[in-house]
Amino acid sequence: MRYLMIPLFTLLASPAFAATGPFVSLRNTNFIVLLAFILFIAILLYMKVPSKVAEMLDKRADGIRADLDEARALREEAQSLLASYERKQKEMQEQAERIVANARTEAERSAQASKDEIAATIARRLAGAEEQLESARAAAVKDVKNRAVTVAVAAAKDVIAKQMDANRANALIDDSIATVKAKMH
Repeated sequence: MRYLMIPLFTLLASPAFAATGPFVSLRNTNFIVLLAFILFIAILLYMKVPSKVAEMLDKRADGIRADLDEARALREEAQSLLASYERKQKEMQEQAERIVANARTEAERSAQASKDEIAATIARRLAGAEEQLESARAAAVKDVKNRAVTVAVAAAKDVIAKQMDANRANALIDDSIATVKAKMH
């Protein structure tokens, strides 16, 4: 029905109503153009061009709708990926902060352990040095005592040698023999 309305409106709006001479004549170019136009519209209708154009437009609209749906789905997927990457980035940042904190703690612990070890080493070396010093002091005192004894023995020998005569030496020897005899029996 709507296809029949198109030629009707075309005829109603035709320049035939505005013409002054016979409109339906093959010499009138307006009439020829009108016939060619009507024939063109009829061929388009016969070939079902409007329905084909509508189908093509519908297919195009469906394609555009499908593209929009796909774009919307891709956008949602991209947003979810972005959120996922942001979560992962946050987790990695937190993990990096934990690693740095652990490294600092470990470095402080290692530094304290090194300080303690150095202090212990210094204490051991000081103790060893004090022992060596005490040993050297004891050796020096012993050496001095030994020399003092040697000197005292030498001085006593000289004194006794000056004071000792033969009678006195014989008396001392006799006393010593008597003491030995008394102790042996």
